[in-house]
Amino acid sequence: MDERKGVSGWMAVASITLITMLALAALYAPRRKHSAIASRVTSTPLPVTAPVKLWLSTADRRLRLARQPDIEMSDHEPSPADVVIDVTKKYQSIVGFGAALTDSSAWLIQNKLNEGQRTALLRELFGPPPNLNLNMTRLTIGASDFSLQHYTLDDLPAGEVDPALLHFNVASNLQDVIPAVREVLSVNPQLRIIASPWSAPAWMKTSANLIGGELLPQFESAYADYLVKYLDTYRGYGIPIFALTLQNEPGFVPVTYPGMEMAAATRARIIAQYLGPALAGRKPRTRILGWDHNWDAPEQPLGVLADPAAARYVDGIAWHCYSGTPSAQGDVHRAYPGKDVYITECSGGDWESARNGELMWFARDLLLAGLRHWARGVVYWNLVLDEQHGPHFGGCDLCKGVVTIDSRTGEVSRNDEYYAFAHFSRFVLPGAVRVGSGETDKEINNVAFQNAADGSVVLVMVNSHVDARRVFVTQDQVRFQYTLPAQSVATFVWNPVEAGKPADTASPPPATSGTVGERKVTE
Repeated sequence: MDERKGVSGWMAVASITLITMLALAALYAPRRKHSAIASRVTSTPLPVTAPVKLWLSTADRRLRLARQPDIEMSDHEPSPADVVIDVTKKYQSIVGFGAALTDSSAWLIQNKLNEGQRTALLRELFGPPPNLNLNMTRLTIGASDFSLQHYTLDDLPAGEVDPALLHFNVASNLQDVIPAVREVLSVNPQLRIIASPWSAPAWMKTSANLIGGELLPQFESAYADYLVKYLDTYRGYGIPIFALTLQNEPGFVPVTYPGMEMAAATRARIIAQYLGPALAGRKPRTRILGWDHNWDAPEQPLGVLADPAAARYVDGIAWHCYSGTPSAQGDVHRAYPGKDVYITECSGGDWESARNGELMWFARDLLLAGLRHWARGVVYWNLVLDEQHGPHFGGCDLCKGVVTIDSRTGEVSRNDEYYAFAHFSRFVLPGAVRVGSGETDKEINNVAFQNAADGSVVLVMVNSHVDARRVFVTQDQVRFQYTLPAQSVATFVWNPVEAGKPADTASPPPATSGTVGERKVTE
């Protein structure tokens, strides 16, 4: 074998091998680099889903229950948090929210709206979200100041009496109240109705008149029968009564519309001896609520509850907002924790204090504070009034309804109270439970709930400051921050079950749409 030829052959083979290796290295180098990058990308945790949903209203009315962009949850916990929500701390369950279907409201609905307008309005007010979702109302047993005339359900000529109630009738309710209630029930069959009398028939009273006076002792039994007969008659029209009060505002005697003073001892005696036993064991059960008057006299309901014979039949206490503060509800509840709490009347109006609107007061001082002090339900006064604050027969001449109906056209306008209630009623569903939520700023108030059906958490916050304020909220894995505009009401909704789930496994919220107020909303 030739030596030079062997060396040359070896060098040729080596060269070919080296070139091949360099080519393979060049071919695979980008692929390995790409693979390493891909590996780093897939190892990054997927983003957390379930953002916080937000609806916002401002006192200047620029925003009215306006859906805002979702708030992304934070991956760090601010210290300290402004609001710490603890769903393991559970308080009262919620029955609902609503407004009174007074004679005036029912008359307007039946006489000043055509069929299409009436159907649309009742669906908007009492239909499920995204409608207002009201599920409570209050009826007057006989006339109030918001009636077109003064009457009871057993009126007789002067000097006559009817202890057997042979002349009892609901003829005055057949044209408007009963049809309106039945139509509301067709929209929301779960409607909870509270009924309250303003006066006993004149023949039962010391004044022999619907205005003023007290109940004569000899007619206490007949008065209880009168209330029971109302329950049975309305049930015959397909209208079940959820709760009954013995007397509207028993500590006040109006001079321009029906009313009747009734002392705590009288109320306790009627409940213990007549009304309580008459309703005991009846199915469906109608609850008895005591007091039905202002926050400033907690000694009044306490006086009735101190009577064991009466207390056994009293399911809860009804409150009005016109004097005092909601803390009275808490005082009575602490004394009798087994008794429920309801706010059964509160009205806004075109008075001097409302010159800058009433959104803040109703959201903060009535609804939020009332619920923090154990209210299971909150019922506004008139559901509907016209542009002249009526019709009414005496009493309040500046009161407003949740909505106003133009008596000439049937056009509906929505008042501040509408939006204050909407921040709660649309999101805090019947059966929800109020849960723990702390406060660190006395001018930023909050109340929180957890809905029973899906576990979602609802937080309502009110910023009373004249400037915007940033707040930090935590609830287990849920952490977020938001800058509340000045003088605003905000409702935040999230589902803690979804918190921490990666985006490809969390359940997307269902898409719904509907008309709320004057705008189309899509959730």
